[in-house]
Amino acid sequence: MAVDCGYIFEDLVRCFSESFGEEAGAHFTSRDIIYLMTDLLLADANLDIGGMTVYDMTMGTSQMLSCMEERIHDLNSDIEVTCFGQEFNPSTYAIAKADMMIRGGDPDNMRFGDTLSDDQFEGFTFDYCTFNPPFGIDWKREQKKVEEEAARGEQDRFAPGLPKISDGQQLFVLNGLSKLVPYGKMAIIQNGSPLFSGDAGSGPSEIRRYILENDWLDCIVQLSTDMFMNTGISTYIWICSKNKPAYREGKVQLIDASHCYEARRKSIGTKRNDITDKCRELIVNAYGSFENCAVYGDKSGIYCESKIFETVEFGYNKIVVERTQRDENGEIVSFRYGCTGRIYGSTGIVSEFV
Repeated sequence: MAVDCGYIFEDLVRCFSESFGEEAGAHFTSRDIIYLMTDLLLADANLDIGGMTVYDMTMGTSQMLSCMEERIHDLNSDIEVTCFGQEFNPSTYAIAKADMMIRGGDPDNMRFGDTLSDDQFEGFTFDYCTFNPPFGIDWKREQKKVEEEAARGEQDRFAPGLPKISDGQQLFVLNGLSKLVPYGKMAIIQNGSPLFSGDAGSGPSEIRRYILENDWLDCIVQLSTDMFMNTGISTYIWICSKNKPAYREGKVQLIDASHCYEARRKSIGTKRNDITDKCRELIVNAYGSFENCAVYGDKSGIYCESKIFETVEFGYNKIVVERTQRDENGEIVSFRYGCTGRIYGSTGIVSEFV
């Protein structure tokens, strides 16, 4: 019932926002996806501590924060959960602030401003970050401030690299990593672009390298299409951890959950599929079991599949190979360029040239 009421509320906000020309993907993460994110974050959590902090840098109406608080209290009602969020849309910010007041939290922890250019939580760190940054939206508005901060060096959020100007979601990832405590963990929803955009050495590639070389990428879960109310694209949940357990160190888990859904009887906008309790249980079980080439569920119906990779397998270097060209007398007349190659691994170089 709570999930259905949440859908009604979110659909009303969606319709209202779309009538004012809001960009698709800017606000709405369905409750079934949020609960999956919270359960993945809390799968190995220490719930015997005195308090937890949760941060959402693109909080919209703050539904991720309230769901995270709800899940933590379901597991341990005695834990004090303090929520923090930032939002630059004045309408959804007002809803989030009012919701925090109604729930008995501190409304001053809900802050207004653009996270990229006007960070309201500079110097703060949190136990958990959970957020859904906008997909495929440019960061021209924030460009000057972001580039100034990136130029200041290693101690600032954006020093590892800058993504292409047409899509700023990786900037939110860097902000989240900078806000985690040394044992912190975060869940991010992204489209496919951060997986592959940018050539080796480019800003997007350097951001991926930064995450992988620090061994912070824990798991990526591929969801089915048609999971959101205002976009039908494929999406992915990234789980990043600053303190992986020993058995996950140096490894990345990929979970294909594109077949782990149930079709809705009636769609809500473009949302035609749901992650039901059964689906969520399969995905969380796959994450917790951490097995390679393991299938959870029925391959003829609802299922997900887990694979484990060494972190170094995701490394990529672009190599330019020069070949001499000689005339009929054997004299060098020019060089030919253009061959590229991949080098994987830290021991025993394996190369492919094309």
